[in-house]
Amino acid sequence: MHNLVSVFCHVDDFCDKFVPVFEQKLITDGTRKRRRNSRMSMSECMTIVIAFHQSNYRDFKNFYLGHVSMYWKKYFPKLLSYTRFLELMPSLIIPMCAYFEKIKGKPTGIAFVDSTSLKVCHNIRIPRHKVFADTAKRGKGTMGWFYGFKLHLLINHVGEIISVSITPGNTNDRTPVPNLCQNLTGKLYADKGYIGKKLAEKLSEKDIDLVTTVRKNMKAKVISAFDSAMLSKRYIIETIND
Repeated sequence: MHNLVSVFCHVDDFCDKFVPVFEQKLITDGTRKRRRNSRMSMSECMTIVIAFHQSNYRDFKNFYLGHVSMYWKKYFPKLLSYTRFLELMPSLIIPMCAYFEKIKGKPTGIAFVDSTSLKVCHNIRIPRHKVFADTAKRGKGTMGWFYGFKLHLLINHVGEIISVSITPGNTNDRTPVPNLCQNLTGKLYADKGYIGKKLAEKLSEKDIDLVTTVRKNMKAKVISAFDSAMLSKRYIIETIND
């Protein structure tokens, strides 16, 4: 429970400063609307969402009903019903993004980039899928074909996320890299999916040295012992993706 309390305290301190400014910046259409205050604070809701992603639960429903409602009621005495909480979750997107900007890691001169698939449904249900029908795309990863999106992560050598991007599933892994590396300098390590002369040249203009593994049909290239050791440390970002 110590971790839950520490997360809540950190999020609550952030919300104390963020919420008043955020509400002042909201754009209205000029009409007066009744504002219904939730029984739970924004920091409480954000803490539950963060705790879900730190848990071993695979879906939010089982986490909320089987864990939060049963064991954490004393920590959240005004806990909402599951359906009501789902209605509030979209309102947490902007605060969660702002919170991420506050806690994300800083460049250290050594970075790793990788992507992972975000499946929205099983392949056999693609023709019937409606929720992301206009945005999700078919893509191919190391585990085969999938339907959905790609999550692109850039981390430093201690495992802190520096930047993140979400693209349709058919987006080439190299495409979002320049935007991910806007504030980056030094070494960038990646797998063979990021091999590309144009990308390497574009990153070189920003003082970023792209170091990748090689494909089986490519000639072995000479790299330093340090770069070879760093390429073997790519399990750090693969663990984060998992």
